[in-house]
Amino acid sequence: MQLCAVCSEKIPKYRCPVCRIRYCSLGCFKRHKNDDSCQPVKDIAPPAPCPASSQSGAAEPWTVDDLLDEDSQSDRVPLQKLQLLGQSKDLKTLLQNPHLRNLMLTVDSAKDKSKAMKDAMQEPLFVELANQCLQIIEPTEIQDDDDDDE
Repeated sequence: MQLCAVCSEKIPKYRCPVCRIRYCSLGCFKRHKNDDSCQPVKDIAPPAPCPASSQSGAAEPWTVDDLLDEDSQSDRVPLQKLQLLGQSKDLKTLLQNPHLRNLMLTVDSAKDKSKAMKDAMQEPLFVELANQCLQIIEPTEIQDDDDDDE
């Protein structure tokens, strides 16, 4: 069983989008971001085609499952929780901010997405977006961390 790479106390539920270390809470994420050890990981090459698809001659499109290893699969958010993001009025209001929209477009269009994400996480508005999403996906985890900060 793995422990949080920051505090080494709890089981990690999250992964840093830049360096992919595993952490357990918003507090640990903030501590991790404040130390300068966060370095982007190199992009992995897509998997080799599976024998079944090469026999049929037709290339089948890759799915997320094809690109993620078993460890990454555990980081996936269930569809039901993702749908909660679309129902959040607070998140919709936040996403109306033109500066945030530009930040998101910059990350999305960047060739080095890890670096773009690291740069974006230095922007308080982008961090607010990440926090808002985490509050929707894991409300008790984030609320517990906020209580610890007070």
